[in-house]
Amino acid sequence: MKICTTCVLPETFPGITFDDQGRCSYCSKHDKTEKRDNQRDRFYAKFQEILQRLKGKDPYDALLAYSGGKDSTYTLKLLKETYGLKLLAITVDHGFVSPKAVKNIQNVTGRLDIDHCAFRPGTDTLRTLFSRSMVMDVYPIKALERASAICNSCMNLVKSLLIKISIEMRVPMIFYGWSPGQAPLRSSVFKTNAAMLRKMQEAVSVSFEKLIGDRLSAYLLKDHHFKTDPSRESDRFPYIIHPLAFLDYSEETILDAVGTLGWIPPEDTGSNSSNCLLNDFAIEMHIKQHRFHPYAFEIAGLVREGCMTRSEGLERLSSRPDAAHLDYIKKKLEAGAESRSFCKGAGK
Repeated sequence: MKICTTCVLPETFPGITFDDQGRCSYCSKHDKTEKRDNQRDRFYAKFQEILQRLKGKDPYDALLAYSGGKDSTYTLKLLKETYGLKLLAITVDHGFVSPKAVKNIQNVTGRLDIDHCAFRPGTDTLRTLFSRSMVMDVYPIKALERASAICNSCMNLVKSLLIKISIEMRVPMIFYGWSPGQAPLRSSVFKTNAAMLRKMQEAVSVSFEKLIGDRLSAYLLKDHHFKTDPSRESDRFPYIIHPLAFLDYSEETILDAVGTLGWIPPEDTGSNSSNCLLNDFAIEMHIKQHRFHPYAFEIAGLVREGCMTRSEGLERLSSRPDAAHLDYIKKKLEAGAESRSFCKGAGK
């Protein structure tokens, strides 16, 4: 298979082309280092201005989507210790969180004295959602370029819940611990509004309705969430911020930092996750269906940003999970009566 000579994207990646030197079209479009440094400075300045304006005005300064992985743990540490924010960490337990990740969440939130809340939809609801995500065509290829169908369903659930909580509790900022390869720099800091959130929720509602009916409707916004005095709309809807997109990013630095909090790398989550037992299964299904790794886009971004060498990226993408682990996850998904037929179809 042809692979970009600069990053790690393969010829099977949607819409990709190569020049005479074997460099992919995504690398050709990548901004020069000096320009990107200026962009980072600009977004960091915007981030600082928002903190100065909003910090301390409400009971909570911000929500953080906290998976228990290394990146979200590092983000939690930064926001608390470096920027002094009053945080509410939100975890969506999707039923496949590594036991070590659960312990990490308890240790880290305890040591940092962070308020923490966990949500877990019904077990059969989640198994049905993920099983059907694998075999039903509900996500556009643009969404699948960055994540598997299972991960898209999970992330939509998390994002919808955090937006709903932020509006109901009047929390002005939402943070995600996404790496520079996951979060585009140009959208690392943005203000939401009613029109934008309606459009986002409509897309999520349609996909959830196809996958599982109304069983996740409690996690979605309702009409009353959008009703507000037009003169105060800017106070009602939150900023979305991905700080690792414009701050220095180094996996070695991150692992050292979170280690001081008692965070221990799980050994059962594969090479592309530090919290999720389902991830390897989602990766394998994505590769079978689409012929490219769902983390290829993220890792290619990390390689271009200088956060990872190309050889490290290729090694990460070539790693394959233990067959026994895949079988265990498949059986766990099949355990739900409503999801069984879907999961068996996905395993063909």
